[in-house]
Amino acid sequence: MASRTEPSGCSGRGGGGGGVPGILPLPLLLLLAAAALVPRGDGQNLVTEDVTVVEGEVATISCRVKNSDDSVIQLLNPNRQTIYFKDFRPLKDSRFQLVNFSNSELRVSLTNVSVSDEGRYFCQLYTDPPQEIYTTMTVLVPPRNLVIDIQKDIATEGDEIELNCTAMASRPATKIRWFKGNKELRGKSEVEQWSDMFTVTSQLLLTVGREDDGVPVICLVDHPAVKDLQTQRYLEVIYKPQVRVLQNYPLQGLTREGEPLELTCTAFGKPQPTEVKWLRVDDEMPQHVVVSGSNLLINNLNKTDNGTYRCEASNAVGKSSADYMLFVYDPPTTIPPPTTTTTTTTPTTITDTTATTEPAVHGFTRLPNSAEELDYGDLSDSRAGDEGSIRAVDHAVIGGVVAVVVFAMLCLLIILGRYFARHKGTYFTHEAKGADDAADADTAIINAEGGQNNSEEKKEYFI
Repeated sequence: MASRTEPSGCSGRGGGGGGVPGILPLPLLLLLAAAALVPRGDGQNLVTEDVTVVEGEVATISCRVKNSDDSVIQLLNPNRQTIYFKDFRPLKDSRFQLVNFSNSELRVSLTNVSVSDEGRYFCQLYTDPPQEIYTTMTVLVPPRNLVIDIQKDIATEGDEIELNCTAMASRPATKIRWFKGNKELRGKSEVEQWSDMFTVTSQLLLTVGREDDGVPVICLVDHPAVKDLQTQRYLEVIYKPQVRVLQNYPLQGLTREGEPLELTCTAFGKPQPTEVKWLRVDDEMPQHVVVSGSNLLINNLNKTDNGTYRCEASNAVGKSSADYMLFVYDPPTTIPPPTTTTTTTTPTTITDTTATTEPAVHGFTRLPNSAEELDYGDLSDSRAGDEGSIRAVDHAVIGGVVAVVVFAMLCLLIILGRYFARHKGTYFTHEAKGADDAADADTAIINAEGGQNNSEEKKEYFI
């Protein structure tokens, strides 16, 4: 909002246009006279806001009154010339147009704003005492030209190039940002001021590689008067070839003696390679090797072909190469299949042949690929038969042992039973003979053999 309130007298410093400086026109004098008769009161307040506008656009200045008592409102320019007195425009500048006038507001628009219009505009209210406030108009000027200057239009891989982006005649000074693709880079900026305008130049140092070829470098302006103002340059980078050696045959596996070998050399660069050639490192190329452009062919490999084969490609930038190391292995050995076969049978084992027999495919069955596979199959069958017979023998032995143990335990139980049955009953001694017919216990003792009579016969003497 406005800054400061200053008391002021009557404004009439020059009417602008064709008016005479210091003399107010007759309609304005009449309005001032009428304003002098309006009742004045206390508590009047003027309200306004600062204005920021882009050059060439429209600015709106508003003078508002709180608690209006129909006092006269007028608007003055930075030279303190009256623009509007109530709804009358003394200043002969058609760019100023009345937007709204009432007892509480005076609103004026200014079209096609220029830098010369920047400054303080005063709102005055004719009260007792008079009141005055000012609003500041700020005019923004976007950059008029945005240019990228590149040191080298065509750069070589590994070079450091310099790019400069210039934004001219802006107000305030602009801020420049750099991007390579989507990555933001940091540059170094310098600001020069000419009168009320600023020119900014930003410098970017960039080391380029082959991956930068065709990538845009963007200069983006950050300024309050403009959005998304940018310019860009596409990098053009030349580089030496990139070489690769591909093995076409054999596609997989080892390179064996007697078999063919086919290699292809691929090279890509900018500019495109003009020459591609094959050579053998540290030795001469064998005579039976066929070289056709970027292809190398050996129809019948042998041990003398072992070595390193190099493909070289070159262009205006330089030369590159890729190596292929060849090692020729012995040819595969083949053993004829045996003429006789042995079969083993296991009487106690019955197998389901439908689960293990493979059906013939398209009228033929699968044969062993080599003698090793055949021998391995026979050995596997014999091992399977031996393992089956061993398992059968183990089961028979275990069953026999268990039967013997059970039989021994049964025999032991029978013998113990007969023994206990034989020794069960009443036991008689010789001392009890003759006691069975006695009437009572005393008579039995007397009549028993070995009783009293025997006691007499058995005499013991103690010395």
